[in-house]
Amino acid sequence: MDTVTFPLRHWTQNMTGRNQTIIAYFFLQGLPIEPEQKNLFYALFLAMYLTTVLGNLLIIVLIHLDSHLHIPMYLFLSNLSFSDICFSSVTIPKLLHNMQSQHSSIPYAGCLAQMYFFLFFSDLESFLLVAMAYDRYVAICSPLHYATIMSPKLCVSLVVLSWVVTTLHALLHTLLMDRLCFCADNKILHFFCDMSALLKLSCSDTRVNELVIFIMGGLILVIPFLLIIMSYARIVSSILKVPSARGICKAFSTCGSHLSVVSLFYGTVIGLYLCPSEDNSTVKEMVMAMMYTVVTPMLNPFIYSLRNRDMKGAVGRVFLKKKTSFSV
Repeated sequence: MDTVTFPLRHWTQNMTGRNQTIIAYFFLQGLPIEPEQKNLFYALFLAMYLTTVLGNLLIIVLIHLDSHLHIPMYLFLSNLSFSDICFSSVTIPKLLHNMQSQHSSIPYAGCLAQMYFFLFFSDLESFLLVAMAYDRYVAICSPLHYATIMSPKLCVSLVVLSWVVTTLHALLHTLLMDRLCFCADNKILHFFCDMSALLKLSCSDTRVNELVIFIMGGLILVIPFLLIIMSYARIVSSILKVPSARGICKAFSTCGSHLSVVSLFYGTVIGLYLCPSEDNSTVKEMVMAMMYTVVTPMLNPFIYSLRNRDMKGAVGRVFLKKKTSFSV
């Protein structure tokens, strides 16, 4: 049992005048790792987190510095990279800290804040993936009308809409969670303040929360996922109409890698929040959560950009220009 010096509960009075305890702090159980393996997993997660941050940061810098990348596709990609950095930073630093600390506590307000930003950046990633899929669909299926359809005004509007909708959606779930009471158990069986894990601890009626998760989850997750699948299906169909061995290989290589990341992200999220099963163990849920909180943000730079010819060209232009200016 961890030794702490702060109060875990404080007392309030309910409407009948009787005292009841309110949780002030939660304990994060963390990952079920054996003590002798903790340093190994710590190094692994740290390396994955640094890869995520540095890879996505490189993309943002290249897009900002190289004027050739100031086009709609890379506007969405720079926002996706920023979202990936923040998404990983919401959970992984706290996980790493807890793995090296004797205290795995998190204040009630800090737990709600973590839940809010986790929902915000996961939703933002969902919408940005849709915008990127639509951009590729227009570029491949309607290349002559691309400049007209993907105007700067539309692109900025899509990005702003994504930020606004995700802000409201995350706020809705956070406010609904804040109205619940947590009276006895304060041990979260997860490595972060996951919404479903918190609902299991509540001593209040959570039916409204569960209904909102199901309804809003369908709108925020399922519909974007179907739109992405439809976009890539139309892309493949369009390319197959003008068959060429090189074009077909490139299309399936690009679409296949993109869809693998999309399926990993949406599949685990939908499975956890919209299709939960009674036999899902805590370990299984944490492994699924690791897939979309750690693995997906790390893979996105490699899948969407570092294999991209334009990004490779930007690396040469930016660093060659810097090298030339220093030598002069």
